Amino acid sequence: MHFVDKHLARRFESAEEIPQVEYARIYQKIRPDLGAAEEEICGGHMIFAGLNSPIGRAVGMGFSGPVTADDLDRLESFYRARKAPAQLDYCPLTDASLLELTKQRNYGIAELNNLHYLSLTELPTFPVPEGVVIRRGIREEASTLSEIVTKSFFEKGDAPEGFRDLITPMFEFPGAITYAATIDGNLVSAAAGLVIREHGILALFGAGTLPPFRGRGIQTALLRTRMQVAREAGCEFAVVVTQGGTTSERNCLRLGFRTAYSKATLIKHFPDAAGDGSTSPAAN
Repeated sequence: MHFVDKHLARRFESAEEIPQVEYARIYQKIRPDLGAAEEEICGGHMIFAGLNSPIGRAVGMGFSGPVTADDLDRLESFYRARKAPAQLDYCPLTDASLLELTKQRNYGIAELNNLHYLSLTELPTFPVPEGVVIRRGIREEASTLSEIVTKSFFEKGDAPEGFRDLITPMFEFPGAITYAATIDGNLVSAAAGLVIREHGILALFGAGTLPPFRGRGIQTALLRTRMQVAREAGCEFAVVVTQGGTTSERNCLRLGFRTAYSKATLIKHFPDAAGDGSTSPAAN
């Protein structure tokens, strides 16, 4: 068990920061109409990936020192110029100045999540279920993998705008790993992650299994596969962010993940903003 201090928390936060930075950079190339952008701020990044996108907020702020009113002015100008609400992540180990400033400016809570981690030094053995084949995902099946993840999270078809487009850009990310599971040659499950070498972190996200094939240990096997690849790449920890009390969180804890801390996404709406705000990417 590791004591989570500010230094380790900063590394953990990269699991939500760097994937969003990569999304913004890719969207600048393949979807210039979105106006995607990313800029460094206070030791982290502020990210915009289009109005009402499931991603796009500031992450990592306040770990390098106190946040000033000028810093928050800059963040609000970044989002307001794009007619979007200002959003940022706050974790308990961020400098207290960030929370104090956002309180003064009447930020609300858009979302609460728990961050979980697992050391990759000793991976448990998870056998691949009989009849299941796990392999790397390929670009040509990106739309199918996206649909699997979407159906896994939104069985009623009520996925937010842009959710179905999250898998395809991953094939362009440096350090991205995408996997698929098949039964009798049919795709039934998907999982992705990002190896963040500079922080020694594996960010886990973009995972799901079609409802008829759940309960067979497929996601567990996909998790083990991604963690093995990350360990071989030099990563020390796997990180996943979930909402409290969800199936994703239960599965993480069952597999040995520990909860590092709870964190909040804070939001401030502007009168002329068109967007409703983003939500976190699909977890685990």
